Amino acid sequence: MTDVRVIINREPDREERVVTTGTTAAELFADDRSIIAARVGGQLKDLAHVVQDGEEVEAVAIGSPDGLDILRHSTAHVMAQAVQQLFPEAKLGIGPPVKDGFYYDFDVEKPFHPDDLKAIEKKMQEIIKRGQKFSRRVVTDEAAREELAGEPYKLELIGLKGSAATAGEGADVEVGAGELTIYDNLDPKSGELCWGDLCRGPHLPSTRMIPAFKIMRSAAAYWRGSERNPMLQRLYGTAWPSKDELKAHLEFLEEAAKRDHRKLGNELDLFSIPEEIGSGLAVFHPRGGIIRRAMEDYSRRRHEEEGYEFVYTPHATKGKLFEKSGHLDWYADGMYPPMQLDEGVDYYLKPMNCPMHNLIFDARGRSYRELPLRLFEFGTVYRYEKSGVVHGLTRARGFTQDDAHIYCTREQMADELDSTLTFVLNLLRDYGLTDFFLELSTKDPEKFVGDDETWEEATAVLAAVAEKQGLPLVPDPGGAAFYGPKISVQARDAIGRTWQMSTIQLDFNLPVRFDLEYTAADGSRQRPVMIHRALFGSIERFFAVLLEHYAGAMPPWLAPVTVTGIPITDEHVPYLLEVAAELKKRGIRVEVDTSDDRMQKKIRNAQRSKVPFMLIAGNDDVEAGAVSFRYRNGEQKNGVPLAAAVAEIVDAVERRIQV
Repeated sequence: MTDVRVIINREPDREERVVTTGTTAAELFADDRSIIAARVGGQLKDLAHVVQDGEEVEAVAIGSPDGLDILRHSTAHVMAQAVQQLFPEAKLGIGPPVKDGFYYDFDVEKPFHPDDLKAIEKKMQEIIKRGQKFSRRVVTDEAAREELAGEPYKLELIGLKGSAATAGEGADVEVGAGELTIYDNLDPKSGELCWGDLCRGPHLPSTRMIPAFKIMRSAAAYWRGSERNPMLQRLYGTAWPSKDELKAHLEFLEEAAKRDHRKLGNELDLFSIPEEIGSGLAVFHPRGGIIRRAMEDYSRRRHEEEGYEFVYTPHATKGKLFEKSGHLDWYADGMYPPMQLDEGVDYYLKPMNCPMHNLIFDARGRSYRELPLRLFEFGTVYRYEKSGVVHGLTRARGFTQDDAHIYCTREQMADELDSTLTFVLNLLRDYGLTDFFLELSTKDPEKFVGDDETWEEATAVLAAVAEKQGLPLVPDPGGAAFYGPKISVQARDAIGRTWQMSTIQLDFNLPVRFDLEYTAADGSRQRPVMIHRALFGSIERFFAVLLEHYAGAMPPWLAPVTVTGIPITDEHVPYLLEVAAELKKRGIRVEVDTSDDRMQKKIRNAQRSKVPFMLIAGNDDVEAGAVSFRYRNGEQKNGVPLAAAVAEIVDAVERRIQV
């Protein structure tokens, strides 16, 4: 028996070892039960992989990103096995890992009932307890078709081999460009086949290595994400390396559910999305309108201080404008269908504001003395998002961007990008977001305009600007828009979730398409550089992010009602109305509760409405010219002089204090 030499990489150690022919990756890492797979030559492999001479074998721990995907994908297989044992008529779709969990799609006679989910979970526990082995088997296309003749969706995937990455959501976990494989679940004692599934893998060595899981919910989903395909039933689940981690995740989800902006929007009477108007199209109620106006007013003031000029553009335009910009070539799927007007001319609801801003720049001759020219608009746009991805205010079909386009010279470009990113970060901090990292999105080789040299220059400039901020910079290969690379500001909220906020995109291409020029100092005609910048992304989405970040308890400067006056009896109402009048003079949003409710219920109502401050007045307060000052968190100070109470409230609003 010959020896083979391998390099074992187990962070932070790396060693060379001589082993006998036939040694598996499992044997290399037999001393560590947390290792559930290996990476060999950049490819993930099962632990059953037989190592070859000269290979570098890297350990993949169950808690690593790859390890979690393998755990969750393996659990998805167990769930599919359980479903087919309980519902033999069920046809299999796709079952990939996703963020924090997994799903599997099934074609079944009727939707799953909550009791079905409990039964499936129980059956999964039985399968896991048996310790079935995941065993990889290479098959030909013909053999796979014969074996899976009763699984129409799997047969369709076999036909997509080689193009699965673009064939729809999750298809690449089943088939790729290489060989087809089926994973068998084998009885650990007899070796008999218990179940099998078309899959690229890798998987855990055994079902017994699934420590903690839970089926979360069921939902309808189109096969491969297309509305033209059959509707299937999707089961979502989650799996974790330990029961404690599963418990922590479920507690996190419970907290996130409490903060859901759709729930809070209804409870606090802030906005709604009426069916009569349409999916993804929201209306803001008076209290939501107050928050939105406060957000916009502060943003306007800060933009004016930074030298931006406000413009306004229409909601619809002739299609030729988007032909010129390239949107009809690259973005047509995200646009509403055209309206035919003026004897057959196509008009589109605008998905972007930038083409119209280019027309404003080009409306007259421009001099280098005007640059940088910073055009800003709260511009409402419309994007035809698929019904399956529309989600409250965070993924809508109609929304208002705080959109800016900056036109500058090449010499001004780096400084302008630097000041723009600094302005963006500081303004987000003013709204209470403070935990950031940056993402650099680079060219999609299949979807871009312009030349490689220009893209490389733009990307290098953005990277240098991002690094100056001293924040973590994460690469996003292929994530750029078709016209240029971008920096995205990613913000973490109060419970650690990441939201994409502002984007700053460098664009050398649209100025060429629109033939934009300015007169340089030497009298020559030069092409400006264009910077796209959305600070909030959209007003609606940012509204939702803040609502969830604060769990509805907006800071005093954004709260729809900053102060509620609560009289102990009706005779104290006039006194509080005078207090309210004084606060209103200082720009404070205040209400006095004159209802017939008892004082304690008025306090509960104000707390339920998440009002930051309550001013309570009784006989002693009226005589002393004071109030009882109650905070949203339940703390209370009695006998506070009226002037001190007003000063504290005004100060909290002016300094945007978070209470």
